[in-house]
Amino acid sequence: MYYYNKAVECMTKQEKKAMQSERLISVVKRVYDNVPAYRAKMYEIKLKPSDIKSIDDLYKLPFTTKSDLRNNYPFGMFASPKEDIVRLHASSGTTGKLTVAGYTKKDIDDWAECCARALAAIGAKKGSVIHIAYGYGLFTGGLGMHYGAELLGATAVPVSSGNTPRQIMLMKDFGAEVLCCTPSYAIYLADEIAKMGLTPADFNLKSGLFGAEPWTEEMRQEIERKLGIKAYDIYGLSEITGPGVASECVCQSGSHINDDLFYPEIVSVDTLEPLPAGERGELVFTTLAKEGMPLIRYRTRDITSLSDSECPCGRTGPRITRIKGRSDDMLIIRGVNVFPSQIESVLMSCDGRISPHYHITVDRVNNLDTMLIEVELEPNVAFDEVKEVEALRKKLAGDIISAIGVSAEVKFVSNGSIRRSEGKAVRVTDNRKFD
Repeated sequence: MYYYNKAVECMTKQEKKAMQSERLISVVKRVYDNVPAYRAKMYEIKLKPSDIKSIDDLYKLPFTTKSDLRNNYPFGMFASPKEDIVRLHASSGTTGKLTVAGYTKKDIDDWAECCARALAAIGAKKGSVIHIAYGYGLFTGGLGMHYGAELLGATAVPVSSGNTPRQIMLMKDFGAEVLCCTPSYAIYLADEIAKMGLTPADFNLKSGLFGAEPWTEEMRQEIERKLGIKAYDIYGLSEITGPGVASECVCQSGSHINDDLFYPEIVSVDTLEPLPAGERGELVFTTLAKEGMPLIRYRTRDITSLSDSECPCGRTGPRITRIKGRSDDMLIIRGVNVFPSQIESVLMSCDGRISPHYHITVDRVNNLDTMLIEVELEPNVAFDEVKEVEALRKKLAGDIISAIGVSAEVKFVSNGSIRRSEGKAVRVTDNRKFD
């Protein structure tokens, strides 16, 4: 088996609990003293930091939601002085404002270690060539894996996303051993490699760390077959740290949570009461060592279950099963978080030419996410004004990709053709299957 930090990854449960308890007590005091939003939450339920004496008291603390982050945009959730924040990342939100995450130097170092652990767990080592095709920038994927690769002593190739022919050329010429990208892009790369007349034997790839979107065991098998590698899952979210919160080992039996840094709970979607291991519910995280933006009982909205059974690899942290979906209406399209209200905002800014009736269809074609947005034109816009209509369609498509970061097909339909509802409008049909 492979480890980056075996002493922590294989720590006994008793030792781990003592560490988690000490860190929880510290982080609760930190947010109480430095984050007014948390102090107000705790005051409201008459809870003092001194009431938290061990990790067993976690249930007493209030939940945190993405709304808390939006309501305190941009820096209201930070627990460190601005001069100690060395990195800002952000993800999209429903209101046009980004969900911001701040990192101190220690936070970056901890995050790098998590990604180094993930890479080591699948056999990467000093000198391994890591091809990183996650996006760089405000998205956490690329930089997280980059820092992890360098900490491991591996060779990071910061290709980022896009320009598929160049990706393939560099994977081949640089002798990449590990591919890091979304699973759908891995399939796309495999298909393009085949079109070029190449085979897995022309590459040095051995494994891949794939995440940022839900994927199935069937997708794993397809990737492994087409690329001739072992495909592993990695999980993360920018609010908590980014990729590396949890990841699979060579046993491929669930993603090990780095629970010395991120304490997991599974709660009932309906009651928010904690659920025992094995039961499916919403995943909740408490950061135990984060300085810049510690989060207490953060509701991820991801639906999964925890396993605390022994893994043959010897790691003692609990494992999460594959994410089955979300408890809210957020869509993950090609690894990017997309809310229907973001699209609606774009449609409704078209000077009265677009009806307020629209429908979004998400599908998966050739293992790539697709999004079709059907939009009604107002009656005063004639379909036979071909040039004007086509110009409007192109503008909408461009505005949408600017707003949400992913492309979509825009299709105009006749007024009245979108189904009306007397209750809550059904705006989205997601035909992808994650079970």
